[in-house]
Amino acid sequence: MTDRSMKGRVCVITGATAGIGQATAAGLAQRGATVVLVARSRDKARASAEEIIRATGNERVQTVIADLSVQAQVRAAASEIADRFPAIHVLVNNAGMYTRRREVTADGIEMQLAVNHLAPFLLTNLLLDRLRAGAPARVVNVSSDGHKGGRIRWDDPGMANGYGGLRAYANTKLMNILFTRELARREDVSVLTANALHPGVVGTSLLFGGFAPISLFKRFLRTPEQGAATSIHLASSPAVAKITGGYFKDEKPIQPSAAARDDDASRRLWALSEQLTGLAPR
Repeated sequence: MTDRSMKGRVCVITGATAGIGQATAAGLAQRGATVVLVARSRDKARASAEEIIRATGNERVQTVIADLSVQAQVRAAASEIADRFPAIHVLVNNAGMYTRRREVTADGIEMQLAVNHLAPFLLTNLLLDRLRAGAPARVVNVSSDGHKGGRIRWDDPGMANGYGGLRAYANTKLMNILFTRELARREDVSVLTANALHPGVVGTSLLFGGFAPISLFKRFLRTPEQGAATSIHLASSPAVAKITGGYFKDEKPIQPSAAARDDDASRRLWALSEQLTGLAPR
C-alpha cells in the first residue's frame, strides 16, 4: 500500500460534516478508501457525503447518524457499522466540542467529558473486534496541545464543583492521549496501532465558537485541510505502520506533557472510563 492508496480500506471518521473531520474524510476518500461519516445531523451528513463524492469522484462514502453525547446512540452507531462491515481498517476519533458553561448530557455526564473522551473510548472498544479483523488496523485520536493545561480530578472528572470550560476541554484532550497510550499498550502492534495528534490551530466553528476573539486572526490560522494532514498521515502512511502510542504534530512525533505520559494515570483513566460507560472490565 502506497502513501497515496487506501483502496480496499474501510475508514470510519467521527465529526465528519465540517472542518478537520470532513477534510480528513475527503483526503482518505481521495486515496480510494471507503469512508464512513459518523455525524449527528442527517442533513449535514448527506451534504458532506455528496460534497466528498463530487470532489473526489469516490462514491464509496457512507453515513451513520449518532449524537455522540448519548451513549445509547454511540452503541447503536457501533452496531450499525459492525453490521455493515466485517472489518474496519481505520477509526479516526475526530469529533470534539467546547462549552463555556457546564452542560450535562442525557446520561448525566458533563458534555465535554462525554463527547471528547467517553464517546471515542466507547466507540473504539465496541469496534475493537472489527478493527482486529482489519489488521493491520489503526486508531487515530485527535487531541490538542491544549492538553498541557489538563489536570484530571479523579474524584470529580465532570467538574461538578468549580467548573471551567477551558480546563474541562484541556482535561478531555489530556484524556485523549492517556487513552491512546493505554490502548496501544493493550493491543499487539502488528494487529492495531493507536496514535494521537495535535492538528494545529485551525479555523473551525469549534474554535470560533469557543474562543470568539481569535476570529480576528483568522487569516493566520490553518485551514481544515492543513489541520487534517496529520490525521490523514497517521491513517494512511506506511511510515507509521509500526508506530503506536505516539503523539504527533505536523506529521512528526513529539513529546506530550509529563501528565500525558503517566502510565498509572492511563490505567486509572481506562478503569474510570469503563465505569462511566458501563463496559465490562477487560
